[in-house]
Amino acid sequence: MAQYQSDVEAVDALKDSYKKLTAEIGKVVIGQEDTVRMLLTAIFCQGHCLLVGVPGLAKTLLIQTIAGALDLDFNRIQFTPDLMPSDIVGSETLDNERNFRFVKGPIFANIILADEINRTPPKTQSALLEAMQEYAVTVAGQKYSLDKPFFVLATQNPIEQEGTYPLPEAQLDRFMFLVKLDYPSYQAELDIVKSTTSEKKYQVQKQVSGEQILAYQQLVRRVPVADNVVEYAVKLVHKTRPNTESADAITNKYLEWGAGPRASQNLILAAKCNALLNGKYSPDIEDVKSVAMGVLRHRIVRNFKAEAEGVSVEDIVNKLM
Repeated sequence: MAQYQSDVEAVDALKDSYKKLTAEIGKVVIGQEDTVRMLLTAIFCQGHCLLVGVPGLAKTLLIQTIAGALDLDFNRIQFTPDLMPSDIVGSETLDNERNFRFVKGPIFANIILADEINRTPPKTQSALLEAMQEYAVTVAGQKYSLDKPFFVLATQNPIEQEGTYPLPEAQLDRFMFLVKLDYPSYQAELDIVKSTTSEKKYQVQKQVSGEQILAYQQLVRRVPVADNVVEYAVKLVHKTRPNTESADAITNKYLEWGAGPRASQNLILAAKCNALLNGKYSPDIEDVKSVAMGVLRHRIVRNFKAEAEGVSVEDIVNKLM
């Protein structure tokens, strides 16, 4: 485990590592600064992330680049309709001496890119559930622990719905953030085209080790939080629950389901990390607000009235804040 003389020194090291990572990733991925920040925040908080965006926005490239900048084992799983759970976690096979031997699947790595996770049936999607929550997999009654740090960074295409299987709410709740990628700006797209249509290739250099990441994850947990910040986060989550005492008027009008306790936990964890990245030693309400959209947008379910009137999840979360 990485050793620091004090938590202040550890905070400075985290800020320095974050700057190095964003600079290195920015040499390959252009114009996705907010997305990179959310992904790195999830990693420093020991969380998982789901990226949703139309084809061609460099979702896969972004995750591969982040994995390249971290000194960790990386595996990519391309999800397809015929993928089986054993193709992910592994299976038992007979060896030459006719004894059963467990052959590890691709999930035994530090960073897993679950590419187009909505293209595979729920049975295979659920193979990730135990790994994401328990950091272990069970095969034939035997439990196998995964090496830490462990992250699942998944991608999803929102426009091709034919032949896809939307993630169930139970699995969506396991992701700390849902990050929506938008089209790049005109200037960013100019830079993208110039850099990707030439023969120049950039090799990503490793900047942060797994040992450092584990130390940063413990540091985030140790960050003190004022009671009023925790109360704000919990009240915000309670506002999303329709037909309860704390429910907001817009909640009762437009929401079918609200966020669960995991949303409150992730709001505080993400706010702690956001404060550290901004050079603060404790989060305030503004830090909670800055991460609220990524934490809440996949944990609340709109009703038919909201869909009919074109009220988006983002509209609702913004009004609740």
